[in-house]
Amino acid sequence: MKSFFTLLSVIFVSLQTLAQVKPTYQIKRTDHPPKIDGVLDDKAWNDAQIATNFTEFKPDVGDVAPDNKRTSVKMTYDDSGIYVAAYCYDVKEDIMRQFTQRDNFGQADFFGLIFNPNNDAQNNTEFFVFSSGTQADAVESPNYGEDFGWNAVWESSVKMVDDGWIVEIKIPYRALRFTQQEDPTWGIQFHRHYRKTREQMTWSPIDVTKGNAGLYNAELKGIKNISPPTRLSFFPYASGLVSTFDGETESDFAAGMDIKYGLTENLTLDATLIPDFSQAGFDDVQLNLGPFEQQFSEQRQFFTEGVDLFSKGNLFYSRRIGDRASGRLNLQDNETFEEFPEKVQLLNAVKVSGRTKQGLGIGFFNAITEKTTVDITNTETGQKRSQVIEPLANYNIMVLDQQFNKNSAVTLINTNVTRDGDFRDANVTGLLLDLVNKQNTYGAIAEVKMSTFNDVASKDNGYTARVGLGKNSGNLRYSATYDYADENYDINDLGILFRNNYSNFNAEVSYRTFEPGKTFNNTYFGTWINYNQLANPNTFTGANTGFNFNGQTKTLHNLGINGNFNFGKQYDYFEPRNGFNSYFITENYAQSNAWISSNYNLFFALDANLGYGRLFNDTRKNFNNIWFGLNPRFKFNDKFLMVLGFDYDNYTADRGYVNGQDIDDRIIFGQRDRVDMTASISGSYNFNSFNALTLSFRNYLSTVTYDNDMYILQDNGRLERSSIYTKNTINSDPDYDPDINFNTWNLDLSYTWQFAPGSQLTALYRNQIFNLSNDSEANLFESTSDLFKQEQRNTVSLRLVYFVDYNDIKNVLKKQS
Repeated sequence: MKSFFTLLSVIFVSLQTLAQVKPTYQIKRTDHPPKIDGVLDDKAWNDAQIATNFTEFKPDVGDVAPDNKRTSVKMTYDDSGIYVAAYCYDVKEDIMRQFTQRDNFGQADFFGLIFNPNNDAQNNTEFFVFSSGTQADAVESPNYGEDFGWNAVWESSVKMVDDGWIVEIKIPYRALRFTQQEDPTWGIQFHRHYRKTREQMTWSPIDVTKGNAGLYNAELKGIKNISPPTRLSFFPYASGLVSTFDGETESDFAAGMDIKYGLTENLTLDATLIPDFSQAGFDDVQLNLGPFEQQFSEQRQFFTEGVDLFSKGNLFYSRRIGDRASGRLNLQDNETFEEFPEKVQLLNAVKVSGRTKQGLGIGFFNAITEKTTVDITNTETGQKRSQVIEPLANYNIMVLDQQFNKNSAVTLINTNVTRDGDFRDANVTGLLLDLVNKQNTYGAIAEVKMSTFNDVASKDNGYTARVGLGKNSGNLRYSATYDYADENYDINDLGILFRNNYSNFNAEVSYRTFEPGKTFNNTYFGTWINYNQLANPNTFTGANTGFNFNGQTKTLHNLGINGNFNFGKQYDYFEPRNGFNSYFITENYAQSNAWISSNYNLFFALDANLGYGRLFNDTRKNFNNIWFGLNPRFKFNDKFLMVLGFDYDNYTADRGYVNGQDIDDRIIFGQRDRVDMTASISGSYNFNSFNALTLSFRNYLSTVTYDNDMYILQDNGRLERSSIYTKNTINSDPDYDPDINFNTWNLDLSYTWQFAPGSQLTALYRNQIFNLSNDSEANLFESTSDLFKQEQRNTVSLRLVYFVDYNDIKNVLKKQS
C-alpha cells in the first residue's frame, strides 16, 4: 500500500511538471525578408518552425481544433523586425469578416500575436489582425488589463483562400521595448478567435480559472545580434475648421506635431506640440441635479494612449487638463461680461514612460495650460477690465512601479498642480501594493494616499487608506475590503473624487463556471454587502446588499439580472450641500434590473434592459423609478452596421435639494417628477479596412417638474412641508421657476482614410443644438420643436496626420549617398 501511494505521488508530481512545461519557438534569421502580401511563397518560410496544435480555452477548456480548423504559425526575423505567417484553416462559410475601423473587433475572426520581451508575464504587447484585414493593438498587464488606446505602426496583410485565411505580419522593432541581450528569451503567445462560435484557442494552453494570461506565455528563443532601433517617430498634422453660429462664421487653421522618441531602450518620450483636439468626440452631457459633478470619458488621443502607468491609484482624470477654468468671476455692481470661455487652452504636453528589464516602471507626465482671462464691462461708465480666471498652470505626474513575482507590484505615485499667482496649488502622493501569491490564487491590496492643497486662505492635508484580501481563482471567489478617507482628502485638481469622509466595509462572494453546461457556456453569480460610515464623526450612514447573475447561452446570447437593497435608514450627508452638518434620510430602497444582449453575429441583434426601483417604509408611498433601454443592431452586410438606441428613465415623487436655494439658514427641498430620454444612432460603412464613413447622433431630453409645495430639511434628517415657501416664492426673483426642460442635440458625420501606415485623413461635419427652458410640461414633439428654434452650430473640419519614421529617412539618405 505504501508503494502504491508513493507511485501515485510520483505520477502526480510528474503530471504537474509536465503541465508547467511551456512550448518553445526556435526562431531563425532570414536574409530574404518575406513580402507582406498574404502569399506564403517566400523563401523565408521554407525552413521555419511550425507552431500548431492550439488548445481551446473558451467556451470549452482543453479541446483541440479539428484538422480543418487548425492553425499553423511560422516566424522569422532580420535586423528590422519580426515576421509572422499564420495559416488559419477553416470552412469558408464559417469565417466572419465584418469590416471595422482600427481597434474595433466587430464580428470578425482574428489572429492575435502577443510579445513579452522581458518574459515577466506582466507586460504583454498585443497585435491582432482580423479576417477583414483590420488591425488592433494594445499593451496589457494584470494590474490594469488591456489598453487599446496604445497604438503602434506595423504591417499586415490578409488573403482569403479556399480552406481558410492567411495573415502575414511584420512587427518592426520600434513597436517593441526591449533591452539588448546576447541570447534573450522572450515571452510569446498565438491567439485564434472563431467569431461564429466564439471559440478561442492559444498555442500555449491557458488556465482560465486563475487569470493573468501572461503566466502562460510560451518562450521565444533564437533571436541573436539585434539592437533596439532609434525609436524616433514624427506625426505632423494640419487641420482646418469652419464654424457658423448665430449668423457669424469663424475659421481656424492649426498645424503641429506629435513626437515619439526612445530616450533609452525602455523609456519613451511622447510629446504633443501645439495640440489640436478640434475633432474630439462630443460628451454625453446630462442634466445634473445631484451634489457631484458629471464624469466624462476622455476623447483626446494623446490622453488615452499609453497612460497605464499614470492611471495607478485612480489619481489621474485627464479631463482636468484643458477643462473649465478653476476661478470665479468677481463682478461689481453694474458690471457684465461678454463671454466665459468653455475651455482652457492646452499649450503642450509630454509623457515619458517605460519599464526596465528588472521590472521597474518609470513614468513622468507634464502639461501646461495658458492663462485665461474674461473681459468685463461697466454698463454705466463703459469702463473695461479683465480678470484672470485661470492662470498659467503646470500639471505633473511622477510614477515608480516595481513589479515582482510575475503578478505583483508596488507603486509610488505623485500628482502635482502648480498655478501661477494666488490660485490654488495641489499635491497628492500615494503608495500602493498589489500582492498575489505565486500560484495566482490569493491576493491582497494595500493603499495609502495623502493630499495637500494650499491657496491664499488655507492649507490642508487629507488622507485615505485601503486594504483588502481575497481569493481570485477557481469557481468560488471571495474578498473583503476596508476603505477610509478623512474629510480633507481631495484629489480633484488632477483626479476625480465624488465624495470623501468615509469609513466603509465591503464583502463579496461569487461563483462562476468556465465550461459549457446544458444551457449556458458560462455563468457568474455574485453577492455583496456594504456597511458605510462617516470617518468624522464616526457615525453610520447606510448599508446595502445585492446580487448579480449573468451568463452566455449555448446560442451566444448574453443575459443577466441584478438587484440592490438599501436596508434600513440611509443618511445622505451630501444632498444638503452644507458640508457634513446636515443629512437627508431615505429608508429601505430596493431596485432590480434585467438585461439581454443577443448574438451580434446575426443580421438583427438587440441590447435591452428593464429596471424598477421603489422605497419601502418611507413617507413617499408613491415614489418609484422605472427605466428601460432598447438598442437594436442591424448588420446589413460585412461593411454596413447601424445601431439605434432609445433609453427612458422616469422618477416619480423624487425629492432633492432645490439648486441654489439656501434661505435664512434653511435648506429647501422640492418634490419633483423627472423624465430622461435619450435617442441615438451610430452607424458605419467601411469600404475596406482603410476607408470608413461613420455617423454618431445623440438627442438627450430631460424634464423636471416640481410640486408647488416645498419642504424644509429638519435636524433629524426628515422633511417638513413649508407653510411659507412654494415653488414660486423660494426666490426673490418673481419670474423664478425651478422647472427644467434641458435638451441637447449632437451629430457627427465623418470620413476617415488611412492612406499609409500611421497616416490618416479625416473629414468631419458636426451639428450641435442646445436648449434650456422652464417648459417642463412640454411633450417630446413640443420640446423638439423648441429645440430647432435655437441657433445651430455647424462645423466642418479637415485634419491630416502623416507618420514619419526616422529610420526610414536614414535608410533613404544612405541609399542616396
